Amino acid sequence: MRPVAIARRFLHTGILACLAVTMSLTAHGDTVLKDATGRNVTVNDASRIVSVGGAVTEILYALGKENNIVGVDTTSLYPRAATGKPSVGYMRQLSAEGVLGLKPSLILAIEGSGTKETLGVLQSAGVPLVVVPDSYTGDGIVEKIRIIARATGAVERGECLAARVRADLDMLGKLETGITKSKRVMFVLSFVSGKAMVSGTKTAADGIIRMAGAENVITSYEGYKQISDEAVIAARPDVVLTMERGGPGPATVTSDAVFAHPAFAATPAAPNRAFLSMEGLYMLGFGPRSAQAARDLAVSLYPELKPKAADTAAAAATCAE
Repeated sequence: MRPVAIARRFLHTGILACLAVTMSLTAHGDTVLKDATGRNVTVNDASRIVSVGGAVTEILYALGKENNIVGVDTTSLYPRAATGKPSVGYMRQLSAEGVLGLKPSLILAIEGSGTKETLGVLQSAGVPLVVVPDSYTGDGIVEKIRIIARATGAVERGECLAARVRADLDMLGKLETGITKSKRVMFVLSFVSGKAMVSGTKTAADGIIRMAGAENVITSYEGYKQISDEAVIAARPDVVLTMERGGPGPATVTSDAVFAHPAFAATPAAPNRAFLSMEGLYMLGFGPRSAQAARDLAVSLYPELKPKAADTAAAAATCAE
């Protein structure tokens, strides 16, 4: 799909984003919303929030709710002030005792948080648990903002933030009209026993590659998988993309490690050592800054866009009271 068509798809589904977050008010003034699991969750107090997921925390700060956050997970690395909050551990390995010990009045957890057993305990504890949907599109960013804003009583500021993200996406679409031929990109998460762990479809890496007007070379599977050396060579990436790590997980992949690998040395990316690395949450978080991250990635992939990029500066991704 051409970049312009991708951008148009992102920009013209505001109604869909609104429908995705089913909201109503009870007779007592409590907020009722449908979360990513399809459950109707009643929220009546957002004064003490445990935030699970880097994008969730970033959105809460952008909505001015930082003083209501009593705990975060280890992926909550932006803004830096968030790292000073009490930690509840890694988002996929939460401890129910650690979360409940902070006496939250509301738990906001990005889709994919866990374990399943921990979420079950949290749900049964009587504290409202909202599982925030996590899809890797421009519309997905807006949906996150709206559900978090409504859960925390910041609807007006949420709509402001959503509008600014829409403006960033619009600018991104204008920038990408200058792309004449899409680059073929391979996202490498890590190396395990000499084999590359590479992104397929339905991942944040796949989403940001597409948002930047490029093509993910791996479409034969979903998620992240180790692939053979033969598959790397056959994919013929023009560029290798990876993330700079600031949290748990394997070490950051380096260009030296990539192009010293025989399979990657045989790809079109090798002669010019076409390798890009971006900070993980900025690139893959799909939060308020992600349209700007896609813009930065697009300019790195297509240097010819740089002059035009100066005329499409991204909007600020925060809204003041």
